[in-house]
Amino acid sequence: MARDGPVMKVTLNRPEARNALSPTMVRELSEVLTQAHDDASVRAVVLAGAGGTFCAGGDLKGMEGRAAANEDSAGAAASNRRFGALLELADTLPKAVIALIEGAAMGGGVGLVAISDWAIADKEVRIGTPEVTVGLVPAQIAPFVATRIGYAHARRMASFGLRLDAEEALRIGLVHELADGQDDLRAKGAVAVNQVLRCAPEAVAATKKLVRSSLREPLGLTLDSASHTFAAALAGEAREGIRAFVEKRKPAWAAKVERL
Repeated sequence: MARDGPVMKVTLNRPEARNALSPTMVRELSEVLTQAHDDASVRAVVLAGAGGTFCAGGDLKGMEGRAAANEDSAGAAASNRRFGALLELADTLPKAVIALIEGAAMGGGVGLVAISDWAIADKEVRIGTPEVTVGLVPAQIAPFVATRIGYAHARRMASFGLRLDAEEALRIGLVHELADGQDDLRAKGAVAVNQVLRCAPEAVAATKKLVRSSLREPLGLTLDSASHTFAAALAGEAREGIRAFVEKRKPAWAAKVERL
């Protein structure tokens, strides 16, 4: 993890294992995202992988070792659920989450893509959910993938272990834009971060919460709650935002990074 002003850069750093998600990595990611959640100065979290790969998914070699050691089913379930808790934490983070995807994103890596607010993928990337091809189930990522790409695409992709190219991942909405190589990926990531830094932090957090609730609550309840959120914003950050607009200047929260 590295900080650059309001930006927290988080790198999955097990290149020898193509950044496969071990229990230790899941714990460390949870700790880092909790830190981002609690630090008001963090406004964007950028997720990337070391060594040219985003994330190969779960650590199958580690799973094999635990199976050989006769880990009980309760222990296996608890370990799996901890990854789901990480995805929940990332999904509800009141900051922007930007994923820079290169090489491959498989299994659990697709879960990290699915919870990102802004996913940018190299045009050569492969993205897939191969769990069922080795007899496993995409247990914790399935709900997030279904929310991201819809029931029909998720049912086909997750149930039959599909591996998608970047163009299809873009077409079904799993990623938002494509890049041409690592330099372009970083450049587009910087553009995304700078768009985030134009926005009022509290308004970003409230809007992310509003969009999530719109998928889970009755429409009337969501709109009732949103009206109070709007009123609070008008009495809060919007005072500075509207004043800055009228005075033709940047609001106090505006910031910029030169590169990632």
